[in-house]
Amino acid sequence: MHNSLTNLQEIKEEIYSKNINDNNSVKIIAVTKTFKMDKITPLIDDGHIHFGENKVQEAVNKWTALKTSNENLKLHMIGKLQKNKVKYVIPLFDYIHSLDSLELAEKIFIEQKKKNKNLKLFIQVNIGNEKQKGGVNTEELFNFYEICKTKLNLNIIGLMCIPPQGIDINTYFSSMKNLNSSLGLEELSMGMSADYMDAIKHKSTFVRIGSKIFGDRV
Repeated sequence: MHNSLTNLQEIKEEIYSKNINDNNSVKIIAVTKTFKMDKITPLIDDGHIHFGENKVQEAVNKWTALKTSNENLKLHMIGKLQKNKVKYVIPLFDYIHSLDSLELAEKIFIEQKKKNKNLKLFIQVNIGNEKQKGGVNTEELFNFYEICKTKLNLNIIGLMCIPPQGIDINTYFSSMKNLNSSLGLEELSMGMSADYMDAIKHKSTFVRIGSKIFGDRV
């Protein structure tokens, strides 16, 4: 068995064997950015469907043919999304986890109408109010959500965050859980290779795991 598949199965066992918040509802996004298909194909062959990329051109090169031949695959845009790349994202991806501005929301709205396709969207929240990070500030979140839903009719399914490093992440995960609940959203995207079990304790439904499945990036 390929190492990446063995690693994924061990992660699944860790998640699904714990009786925390109905962990059977947790979806694992295998983050494949920079990894070659020889590490990814064993997961696809085993039936895994959720994969994440953060570079549009890399994703187009790697996934266009695969998604054409396998309609079950679900591709997640998890990185910073520039407005001029949206027209390439809409046809290929199924989820965007990094909706972080009204300008981007409006561009997604326009391109979705052109392509007659509605992606599932997460609003990225700057939960630590970090100047160097993207995301909507918490005090602006409710107004931003209302505009996305009522004016642009976007399919907002949940919130996403990348919490600050070096601080107790559970504080931020708890805040995200409360914000998500207050908006009545069912999905929550948080948790990566180092902290996905903590995120799941706070009702994350999508965890984004790369290096723990595929190994270190070179």
